[in-house]
Amino acid sequence: MSPTLQDYGIDRLSAEDRLVLAEAILESVAQEAEEAPVPPAQLAELERRLADSIARPAAVTPWEVIKARALARAKK
Repeated sequence: MSPTLQDYGIDRLSAEDRLVLAEAILESVAQEAEEAPVPPAQLAELERRLADSIARPAAVTPWEVIKARALARAKK
């Protein structure tokens, strides 16, 4: 069973202190993830995709276009 907020006494913190704690936890996880090595299979896939996008530039959709489409759909 996973620990609860009560197990750590987090439930006794103010809402502001809980938010600060949550941000600190997320930052620590993000930093750990950034420092983790990328698995060889994932590196190979990234290289494959990069090579494909270079070989077929017309098949690549710019971020601005994707963003505009997503925003237009969200407004419907």
